[in-house]
Amino acid sequence: MYNKPITPYSEESYPPLPTGSTRFWRSFVPWQAIRFVVLNLKIIRIVVGGHS
Repeated sequence: MYNKPITPYSEESYPPLPTGSTRFWRSFVPWQAIRFVVLNLKIIRIVVGGHS
């Protein structure tokens, strides 16, 4: 299979732009607060489990 080389600074060398819904969920503060709590609960569970 032949892979063509990607030229530096071309459109192909940059990551894709996020969609409108992705940008919305990344900036929606209530959703970020929920994710923050969920992530912290996971971390607490790991730490408490390691100290038993």
